Amino acid sequence: MARGLTYEEFELGAVYETQARTITEADVVTFAGLSGDFNPIHTDAEAAKATPFGERVVHGLLTVAISSGMANQTGLMEGTTIALLEQNIKYKGPVKFGDTVHLKMEVTEKRETSKPDRGIVIMAAQMLNQRDEIVVDMIWTQLMVRQGA
Repeated sequence: MARGLTYEEFELGAVYETQARTITEADVVTFAGLSGDFNPIHTDAEAAKATPFGERVVHGLLTVAISSGMANQTGLMEGTTIALLEQNIKYKGPVKFGDTVHLKMEVTEKRETSKPDRGIVIMAAQMLNQRDEIVVDMIWTQLMVRQGA
């Protein structure tokens, strides 16, 4: 049985926040191995000293992947998401090793579709660091199950 919210249960303006999570060196090394992205800005401490950040930074896509997991852990969309239709992603600042991030999601739009068993929910999703600075700003467009489907 799905524990997630259906299209009808998402209210415009509703805000949801996740627990925080610290991103570790092990996370970055694992992601580099999985993705094949061994860019020195992420994996070479000495080379990264010469970058504008002055140290290694977390892959932007790792931060986005973690945001997806955080959203899933809330249970809001568990079993009621049909598809993620679109993600608009803007990287606003670096995430550094040891930063603690959390996700804030706000329902900004809902649209019915031509099919009665589904609807579209659009959320503004922001990853924030431990200083509440937005590090990733996203818009998620999701196809959700409707009640009675």
